[in-house]
Amino acid sequence: MESRQENPSNGEERDPQDSIDEDEEDSEIDSEDYQPEPPPPSQESRLRAHKARLTNLSRKLSSEQVPIRVHDVLIKGNTKTKDWVIEAVLEELKHAGTLQDLLQAASLANFRLQELGIFHSVNIVLDSGPKELPGTANVVVNIVEASNPLSGEIGYYTKPEARSSTLEGVLKLKNLLGYGDLWDGSFAYGWNQTSELSAGVFFPRFKSWTNPLIARVFLITQDWLKYSSYNEQSLGLSLGLISSRNHDLTYNLSWRTLADPSQMSSRLVRRQLGHGLSSALKYTFRYDRRNSPMRPTRGYAFVSTTQVGGLVPDARSLRFLRQEFDLRYAVPLGFNNAAINFGMSVGALFPWGPGFLEKPSPLPERFYLGGNSSPLSTLGGSASLLGFGTRGVGPSEPRRQTGDTSERDFVGGDLSVTAFADISFDLPFKWCRKSGIYGHLFACGGNLAKLTQDEFRNFSFQNFLKSYRSSVGAGIVVPTNIVRLEVNYCYVLRQFDFDRGKTGLRISFSSL
Repeated sequence: MESRQENPSNGEERDPQDSIDEDEEDSEIDSEDYQPEPPPPSQESRLRAHKARLTNLSRKLSSEQVPIRVHDVLIKGNTKTKDWVIEAVLEELKHAGTLQDLLQAASLANFRLQELGIFHSVNIVLDSGPKELPGTANVVVNIVEASNPLSGEIGYYTKPEARSSTLEGVLKLKNLLGYGDLWDGSFAYGWNQTSELSAGVFFPRFKSWTNPLIARVFLITQDWLKYSSYNEQSLGLSLGLISSRNHDLTYNLSWRTLADPSQMSSRLVRRQLGHGLSSALKYTFRYDRRNSPMRPTRGYAFVSTTQVGGLVPDARSLRFLRQEFDLRYAVPLGFNNAAINFGMSVGALFPWGPGFLEKPSPLPERFYLGGNSSPLSTLGGSASLLGFGTRGVGPSEPRRQTGDTSERDFVGGDLSVTAFADISFDLPFKWCRKSGIYGHLFACGGNLAKLTQDEFRNFSFQNFLKSYRSSVGAGIVVPTNIVRLEVNYCYVLRQFDFDRGKTGLRISFSSL
């Protein structure tokens, strides 16, 4: 019996060899269609592609403005700090119209957030906006809040020019309420002159009030027995109402006591001993366009300070008007990094109220000259006069008879004028230039005059200029990370009876 293999589809008989041939043809077709996958790009090629994209972006940013609009600002990581505190700093980001403006605003916002002192780190990321909104960007602000809000500092400082030393300390508590607030308590104990105990709070912004708020209570004791035969103690409150780059407005209310433990003060000082109430509003306008506040080589600066005292209806309130102007101008000389700086300060003080022409001005508010702090690094008042001791220039009164007629009280003036010229230059040593050490030549002068109690009737500019005190000198300036050290040789050109000027070597420190 024969058996037959039938095709199940059409019932026809199929040769096995045909099946083998078809399989071989299918195999050949499959091998022709197979394409091996390309190998993944190497890390080096990915870096080259990323670098090319960055180069193209940099070239585009430098050659043309890239329009962009901020779609959303996302804040992450703030568990304690209120959102509106951070959003107030980021407000300028929302108004950026180009990518260049956005990058600049993001850099400035990062700096301002770090400046609050309440964050451990701040990272601002610019991300692309939604796909359906081309030309937009999202700003993501990643914040890590400080883990320890408590910090403190303590230090011991000396002032060789005043032969005094001070122990100072401060304890700070950051972001207690989540408003970016800074609470602090501080003390300063000076063995020879000034002691202070104070506590305060600082709010960088409070709700809709855009200006920082500052409040401080203080107890300050100043020892002027050596120079003017009185001690001054002030207990009060200070409020910072406006604080910006160019404007400052503060209000001070204090109960002031003047005392003479030695009982040797002059008649003028004795008349002002006792209690007084100081209620004063102080406005400062500052415009500084110098390239450096410590060693300016170009630019100019101007400061105007206006103070009005006696704003409460009390008979013991000290009523006075005090005005100061300070002008600085720096000109580069074009060689050896040299520059010449000019400066001039003018101040005037007047009492006001009934019978003000016959009243003396308050002793603590008067102008005093002397001391060896650098006039170049001090902007905003006329006080320093190189070559003269602290409170060592101007009107003075004899103390009570002690057998030594040279003992006098320096009582300050109602009009103050000072001026200086300073030429700074690099020293011819490489290590000095690398460390920022430089030399300077200087000339300075100043004078005080009394205008109250009808003395203004006898005032003469000619006599005022004739009695001008002056000095010249040269020195070396050593800036450090903490203080600015000056070693100067001062030569007193002109001084008058009872002035405390002395030719010789002087060492002074000023804060940076």
